[in-house]
Amino acid sequence: MIGERGHDAQRDETPAERSDRNWIEVLQELRVLQTGTQILTGFLLALAFQPAFLDLDGAQRALYLVLVVLSALSAVIALAPVALHRLMFREGAKRMIVDYGHAALLTALVIVSLLLVGVVAFVFDVVVGPTSAWISGGLLAAFVVVVWVVVPVALRARRGEESA
Repeated sequence: MIGERGHDAQRDETPAERSDRNWIEVLQELRVLQTGTQILTGFLLALAFQPAFLDLDGAQRALYLVLVVLSALSAVIALAPVALHRLMFREGAKRMIVDYGHAALLTALVIVSLLLVGVVAFVFDVVVGPTSAWISGGLLAAFVVVVWVVVPVALRARRGEESA
């Protein structure tokens, strides 16, 4: 709750201090997201130079290229808040940068979830076949929705009920 002097009553911080803390939290989340996407990107880029890559059919190559694009998009979007911060450095726009970072992280998470599902489906398609690719991709997609959306929304609702 914000008090009369603009302080957060729970943390005893000013709006500027809150923005600074929120920016640090965004950066930490960016680091976690970037590490995972860098590993996936390296895996995907290395595949194209493997001899077995020539054995992929047209649909598998198309899926591979979609995954490479998703990987690049996730990296660009996850780094966008850092670029904005550099361009807006010392402009007094920390709150706007934090809000932008929040939106970019949510967008990157959606893209990374598509990327993860696609990579699993791609591997299952190459190793086992298309039916197992659809099943494994579908199961992982459902799991992502539950763990990344349903559970957090339920926990947020429960927290709201407890504080009311």
